[in-house]
Parts: sequence; structure tokens; C-alpha cells
Amino acid sequence: MSNQPQIHLKVRNLSKNFGGLQAVNNVSFEINGPELIGLIGPNGAGKTTLTNLLDGALNPSAGTIYFNGKRIDGNKPYQVAQVGLGRTFQVTRAFRRMTVLENMLVPGMALRTTANRKQVEQKAWEVLEFLTFEHLAHDYARSLSGGQQKLLELGRLLMLDPSIIILDEPFSGVHPKLMEKIYEYITTVNAQGKAFIIISHDMDTIFTLSKRLWVLNFGELIADGDPEVVRHDPAVVEAYLGEEEEAEEGVDVLDVYHLVEERAEEEGEA
Repeated sequence: MSNQPQIHLKVRNLSKNFGGLQAVNNVSFEINGPELIGLIGPNGAGKTTLTNLLDGALNPSAGTIYFNGKRIDGNKPYQVAQVGLGRTFQVTRAFRRMTVLENMLVPGMALRTTANRKQVEQKAWEVLEFLTFEHLAHDYARSLSGGQQKLLELGRLLMLDPSIIILDEPFSGVHPKLMEKIYEYITTVNAQGKAFIIISHDMDTIFTLSKRLWVLNFGELIADGDPEVVRHDPAVVEAYLGEEEEAEEGVDVLDVYHLVEERAEEEGEA
């Protein structure tokens, strides 16, 4: 891909409220260089709202966002993409009546309206080859599996060549083999100098993949640090257990996650 870009994202006192609901509350952090960050939190914690603020889909109620020294809060999503921050969505948004290759060309042509189509197409083939996806280039997006559509969305994002990549639930509903591929591509692109923010409910994967972990709860950033430290943080364990239960001694957040998973399976079988 491209040479390593400058990466410095500075978020200060970021908040977003919808009427009386405080979805994001006074969140501050910085990203310096090609960090690999996991973002977790219980349902309704504010994870997607936070990413919508970062990529310009929402304007903050308060706070600032600076990317490489340039203030970007209040910018439109395409303006944020132009400076180097891109994201995928939990529900894939491919153009279903277009081929995989045509889907790849759209972001490349849209980002730079003066771009040469031949050059954009060449880059599209390079990205498809990187994703080992070139054999599906002429298939329609509507014919792809859910996991393949996730891969296509990742490819479309790579066409923008962002320096910070936000992935919203990249492993959700994906076949284990494709999940391994996506995992591998994330680590490869990160090693090439790109920063990642990855939202995921797949706690085992996110704890293995991430080098830094953020935890949101009720819109507040309650933990930010090494995943091995965060997993034992009492505030994080309590957030996942809920107010009704008390954590046993020595229990960490992965233990709680597996317990909740087991209970859900038992309820489903009942």
C-alpha cells in the first residue's frame, strides 16, 4: 500500500446528547501513530455514536476533534474521509446491483473527481488481489455472502487509503475462515502503518487482536489501556455484569462474557 502517513487524532471532552439522552459524555483520548485499538462496551454504551462523531455522520453537542492538527468536528463525512479517516458499518452498504469491481471503483473515483479511471481500476485490482478476492471481481454484490460483503466493504475502505480505519463489528455473522482472513488483513494493514479502531462484541478476538482497549459505558470512557490490564478492571467487570449481580473474586471481563454467552445459549435451548 502507501507510505506510512502521519497519524495524530486528538479528541477532547466530546459529548453528544439526543434530547435528554446523553449518548456520549465528556470523552477524551489521543491516537498517536499506527495503534490497534479495540472498542468495547455493553449494548447501548455509545460505541456507534462515538464513531459517528469521529467520521462526521453526527455533529457533537460539545467538545473538539483534531486530526493531524486540523479541526474536523462539524465536517461532513466526505471531508473527514479526504483527510484520512474512514469507517465501515455494522450493516454492510455495498451497491447490490453493481459488481464487486464497480463497487471498488466508486470510492476511488468519488474521493478524487479528477482521478484517472485506469489508475483507479489498477488500484482496485491491487486491493482485490491483496484481499484474495479478485476471482469475484465480476460477481454482483448481491450474490455475496454476509462475510464476503464485509470483505468487500473493507476493500472499498482501502480504496480511500485512510490512515485511521474504523471497523464496526467486522467479525459479526462471518464464517470462521473469513474471520481469520479479516483478522490477518487487519494485522497486515496495521503493520503497514495504518491505525485501527475496531468495535466488536467478539471479546475473545478483540482481546487477542488489540494492543490498546477502550471501554465505554453509558457514554463514558471508563477504561483505556493495555487489554490485559483492562480485563481485570473492576469498573469494566461491573459494567458487563450489570447492577443486579456482584462479581466473584478473581473474575475478569472475559469470564463474564463467556458466562453471558452460556446463559444465552441455555435460554435459547429452553
